Amino acid sequence: MSPSMPGTSRMVRRRERHGRGLRGPLAWPPVPAMRSRRDEFDDYVLDAASRLESTCGRAFPVVEFAVEDVPRGPAPWEHAEVPLGRVYPASASRPARIVVYRRPVETRASGTRDVAALVADIVTEQVAGLLGVRPEELDPGFGE
Repeated sequence: MSPSMPGTSRMVRRRERHGRGLRGPLAWPPVPAMRSRRDEFDDYVLDAASRLESTCGRAFPVVEFAVEDVPRGPAPWEHAEVPLGRVYPASASRPARIVVYRRPVETRASGTRDVAALVADIVTEQVAGLLGVRPEELDPGFGE
């Protein structure tokens, strides 16, 4: 029997070539093997933000955190360098937004620990920019 019959648009599902049935995923969602690098990166950003929030207390600004793969292009106020993160100031309808760019950060880091440390520094630097303070005032371990 052919995969599709002449004159019909209906496709017949075939088994995999060894006759054991359709293939499924190798690991199910609760297994750590199913976590992608993108999910881990999101967790690094959330961990850094929650650590800063617990340090700052009430002084922590109302801010949204976002992760994008790559920056869209240089902003008019930036140099020609590829940014690792950006702050978008608050407007009347939305709070300030801090965006961390995943691919440039992963490119500059040599391992998982370096990615986590670099993300923590980027988030600290951006929040410090919103508050108008030096990053060392928010995180004494900044840049180490």
